[in-house]
Amino acid sequence: MERGNRKSRIGVVVSNKMAKTVVVKVERRVADPKYGKIVKRAEKYKAHDENNACQIGDKVRIVETRPMSKDKRWRIAETLEKAEV
Repeated sequence: MERGNRKSRIGVVVSNKMAKTVVVKVERRVADPKYGKIVKRAEKYKAHDENNACQIGDKVRIVETRPMSKDKRWRIAETLEKAEV
């Protein structure tokens, strides 16, 4: 079903207050350019959730897709872990 080589990220849902949209926080670890210490950097992506299935705290995989709105260019591919209720 996947076409081409699309970017993929794994992150945690931090907001699901919008209709059919969730905000996913993706953390990555990078070395500080001057000192070399490993630090965490985080970025938030708005992703399309067609069925409103994701809850806050879910670990999900998002993939790049066509632009769906001004900010939304990702969609939920799968839910890896459900959040504890």
